[in-house]
Amino acid sequence: IKKGNTRLHGKKIIHPGKELPQVLQDKQIDELIISPQQLSQEKKSQIIETCLDLNISAKMVPSVERWVGGNLSTKQIKEVKIEDLLGRKEISVASTSAVNEFSSKVILVTGAAGSIGSEISKQLINCGPIKLLLLDQAESGLYDLMNTLQGHRQNYKFIESIICDVTNEKFMERIFRKYRPDIIFHAAAYKHVPLMEDHPFEAVRTNILGTKCLADLSVKYDASRFVFVSTDKAVNPTNIMGATKRAAEMYVQSLNLESSTHFITTRFGNVLGSNGSVIPLFREQIKKGGPITVTHPEITRYFMTIPEACSLVLEAGSIGSGGEIFVFDMGKSVKIIDLAHKMVALAGLEIGRDIEIQFTGLRPGEKLYEELLLKKESTKPTHHPKIMIANVDASDLEYVDYLILSIKDSLEKNQDIEMIRKLKSLIPEYKSAVSRFSFLD
Repeated sequence: IKKGNTRLHGKKIIHPGKELPQVLQDKQIDELIISPQQLSQEKKSQIIETCLDLNISAKMVPSVERWVGGNLSTKQIKEVKIEDLLGRKEISVASTSAVNEFSSKVILVTGAAGSIGSEISKQLINCGPIKLLLLDQAESGLYDLMNTLQGHRQNYKFIESIICDVTNEKFMERIFRKYRPDIIFHAAAYKHVPLMEDHPFEAVRTNILGTKCLADLSVKYDASRFVFVSTDKAVNPTNIMGATKRAAEMYVQSLNLESSTHFITTRFGNVLGSNGSVIPLFREQIKKGGPITVTHPEITRYFMTIPEACSLVLEAGSIGSGGEIFVFDMGKSVKIIDLAHKMVALAGLEIGRDIEIQFTGLRPGEKLYEELLLKKESTKPTHHPKIMIANVDASDLEYVDYLILSIKDSLEKNQDIEMIRKLKSLIPEYKSAVSRFSFLD
């Protein structure tokens, strides 16, 4: 505003105010470069939306801290990403509690090669752990992560990679016996809803029994904290993936009452750009010329960025006293069809002319709308206005443990129907949607 109607290198600076669309049209602008140093997320989104409506290419200047040698290179000016159109102010957790809590600790991250696990690992480096153990069964992903970390700095000798499946109880015990981790961030899981409907044994084996294995070892080897990464699909689950995550939530929460280890759960929605999420799928479909596949015209999802999700996990891990389920206020849910339209516009294309959208129908276990809380749950505030604690009563450990072991027995006997029947007994609100297990309801 202050620079409006002044000149820079002989060129007049225009402050369009609310008349930005008209100014862009009058000046016949083809490309707009946004320097977001003092722009709010909402204002930035409004400008990008205006560009999309007027078929103007929008690009973004990185923050000053990321300029090479203090100078801006034209190569650093990038195309706008869909993440820049999240539609709300990015949730920020600026706290020293994580650094204080994790400094000089031995920390284990499971699922470290995944989208969430890798970002947690990168953020933990700045907290000064004495040792950081990165565990995953994905060899290539773990190799790539180690290369990325070592490429930033050469003194990461405190980081160790471990290739292992969290369901391998004997090997996991060797790791706990050898390293005695103080803090565990458990992000390893199977997360794809339709795939887990087809492979219920693997969903139960990894998401429930793998979590139980790690949680039990954390108690046995006196870990101080266990932070469990859950999902909004655990709320009133309609699919096996969500139900297995809810069962794991129940186990760690009930175990918290019987141990000195602090068990903390974080629950959030879909992560923008994570492996296997809708954003990379749409990008690939747009690249190939379509069609873009959307399951239902009314389907909606909550979205957050990977850094947001991980700052919740780290903050919860540092401030939780045990037994809590932390949730984020993620604003309004986003219609997937709107997301598709915006991604097409960002690519400079037009639906109906350059590319088509195809509706494929809801997949097995899929909801139209996700929830962050059970109907009977309410929340209480924390020190951060966007972080809440769900009021969820812990179940009796003996009861939960008995049913999980019974579920395990059915798994080992290859009895999928009986296994899911027992899972529904553990989680009465679990009602299958578009699933071969619906008759059990």
